[in-house]
Amino acid sequence: MSHFKIGIVVGSLRKDSFNKQTAHALIKLFPQEFTCQFIDISTLPLYNQDDDSNTPFSVIDFKQQIKACQGIIFITPEYNRSIPGALKNAIDQASRPYGTNAWNKIPAGIIGVSTGNIGTAIAQQHLRNSLAFLNMPTLNQPECYLKWYEGMVDNGKFSEKTANFIQNWVDAYVAFVKQNNQ
Repeated sequence: MSHFKIGIVVGSLRKDSFNKQTAHALIKLFPQEFTCQFIDISTLPLYNQDDDSNTPFSVIDFKQQIKACQGIIFITPEYNRSIPGALKNAIDQASRPYGTNAWNKIPAGIIGVSTGNIGTAIAQQHLRNSLAFLNMPTLNQPECYLKWYEGMVDNGKFSEKTANFIQNWVDAYVAFVKQNNQ
């Protein structure tokens, strides 16, 4: 039996973010042969092309963590109808300098949580555009736009109402990762 390491990248930096709570509940739904590891984006400096010849250690470490994964899940809020700046910065840092794209060919999954009625639909579409350019195969169906409600995650677990929906997404992502790592 193969073992798969999945990197979890949360687009929100807020300590008690709904997306972080969702991420912690999500990782409990994976089968035994999958290990999920959070990849922190909060310590990355802002991308500056002037640093390409002298890449900061935090960026080198970040890229190594990504390359060690057989899949990446992005869990992101929607800020001003797009992805958060911190997430965009992380994507840029790991793809630069040109020719050193750490994201290349790693199967991606996208989930987002918001209090708004359209969830994170537009942010996810913007993220998909970047991931396509970076050559990350991305799970297309099922899509997972979540509207946060009180009690959705309690004691680190999804409510029954949400757990079934999310389990279907996890099962599809697991099959997608296996297919893309043959």
